[in-house]
Amino acid sequence: MKQLLSFINLINNSRRPLFFTGAGISTESGIPDFRGPSGFWKTNTPIYFKDFISSESARRDSWQRNINLSKKLSKVKPNDGHLALKDIMERNKKSYLITQNVDNLHQDSGVPEKKITELHGNSTYANCLSCYKKYSLKIVHEPFVKKGLIIPCDNCGGLLKTATISFGQPMPEEEMEIALLKAAKADLFVVIGSSLAVYPAAGLPKIAQESGSKLVILNAEPTELDSIFDLVVHQKIGIFLKKVAKNI
Repeated sequence: MKQLLSFINLINNSRRPLFFTGAGISTESGIPDFRGPSGFWKTNTPIYFKDFISSESARRDSWQRNINLSKKLSKVKPNDGHLALKDIMERNKKSYLITQNVDNLHQDSGVPEKKITELHGNSTYANCLSCYKKYSLKIVHEPFVKKGLIIPCDNCGGLLKTATISFGQPMPEEEMEIALLKAAKADLFVVIGSSLAVYPAAGLPKIAQESGSKLVILNAEPTELDSIFDLVVHQKIGIFLKKVAKNI
């Protein structure tokens, strides 16, 4: 109860709260995290960006994985954590969300696109790597499934890839600039469901702290950076955030 009241007090007294979410907020929707005991990278070898560019075999493997992932994502919905966070953000017009997730569940929960920055991209559509034209996955998946074809961009002939950041692929400059700016201006930085193991994104709480922000982390398990936070909560995310949303 003390942690809940402390969290609510920090939220209510914040003028520019910044929320930072990782895979942990989506596990309650049935999406496994990436680095946990049953995480995605425990059973799948990463496909590096350079291999995707240079190898048709790697591209085929990548698209097959995306087809499998898309089937799973089509069945999942935002959970209590996503919905509660949306409600919390609606109470403050200057709130903002930075996410490492690629599942589009924050958008599905009702958080406006203009209030979200996706650091690792989005797995629900594809982009041309050359001209950046956006494609629905259906356009790419259908010829691959029916005829084994990997179609090129119909605008420039470039390679199409899901709009996610692969291993070895540069972080998106614009999104990182937004994240750094938001972190420097926040007066409350709330980490939800992230192990804070992936940089440079994991460095954002420290940037916020150096600018005078209070730091809160809500995660099922301890992280190596827990010691820098003003409030550390190790509870089930959906249950805790639902209580917060009802009481702010």
